[in-house]
Amino acid sequence: MPLLSRYARARKTSFFFRDVAKDSRILEIGCGDGWLGAWLRANGWRHYTGLDLNPPADIVGDVRNWRSLGLEPESFDIVVAFELVEHVDCFAAMHALLKPGGRLLLTSPAPGMDWFCRLLEAIRLTQRRTSPHNHLIEFEDIPLFMPVTIRRVGLAAQWGVFEKRQ
Repeated sequence: MPLLSRYARARKTSFFFRDVAKDSRILEIGCGDGWLGAWLRANGWRHYTGLDLNPPADIVGDVRNWRSLGLEPESFDIVVAFELVEHVDCFAAMHALLKPGGRLLLTSPAPGMDWFCRLLEAIRLTQRRTSPHNHLIEFEDIPLFMPVTIRRVGLAAQWGVFEKRQ
């Protein structure tokens, strides 16, 4: 695991989960190697589900096809999508899966700074992307959700907490 990626993981858990109740139903979309789910379970969260296109996810499939994956509408308190929305537009699916008042936790490269992300990947300070960043979006422009907090982190990242709009 590259140095900056390890550091970012630790910062993400402390920033995003400090106020999340342990009994929250959490869906992580794009769970990858499962690091966040392992951390959550080890730290007392009991209702975590990881979804990804590839194993070892709890549910393997595309979130945009959530109904065929057996997921119920408005069934999660928290949806997590770390380093995902730059790859695929899945805001409608995330909105459908969140309960009223539910929270969406996002991280993504800032548009206009993707060149810097590529540089960090090239010198192996961050993990390599798994697919192109065809859907970069400023967090201020995210549809269907109301920003609770948006932060720029370092030179190239944006982190945000959003609430589902009715």
